[in-house]
Amino acid sequence: MLRTSPDSVSDACVDHPGSPLCATDVARGTIRMLLRHDLVALCEVPLDGNRRADLMAIDARGQIVIVEIKVSRADLLGDAKWPDYLGCCDRYYWAVPAGFDLRPLDGPAFLPDRTGIIVADRYDAAILRGAHSEALSAATRKRVTLAFARRAGRRLIGLIDPDAQPLL
Repeated sequence: MLRTSPDSVSDACVDHPGSPLCATDVARGTIRMLLRHDLVALCEVPLDGNRRADLMAIDARGQIVIVEIKVSRADLLGDAKWPDYLGCCDRYYWAVPAGFDLRPLDGPAFLPDRTGIIVADRYDAAILRGAHSEALSAATRKRVTLAFARRAGRRLIGLIDPDAQPLL
């Protein structure tokens, strides 16, 4: 999981300083790869039920992808909330650093027929296993897409005018 503010991703590796297993690095490489595939991503996207996706991306057709970043086996095995994310995306990926033990992701608990795997470093990423696509309902797609767009707009406003305040 990224450990940065909800509206930015720092260049610093805040979760494991000096470690090659940094979620921020994995996010950066994954975002670059997604962009090359014409998917525009945001970090730390709030979802229903007080959940937050590490990365959410939208392609030119409006397909929604969620990427959950894991940099330690303990974090992967201890995460019981990720199935809740499946109802908010068409495709779901795990993103891990090179050298990560992928064996647990092949087990039935991690739904290998539904979820994909991305291996990333600070500069790039590769899809090792594609994610199966399950189309969202029109109502869910609209709700998630509008929330994504509004979050992106708020983040852009924050960059242009950090002192801007929303109407109450």
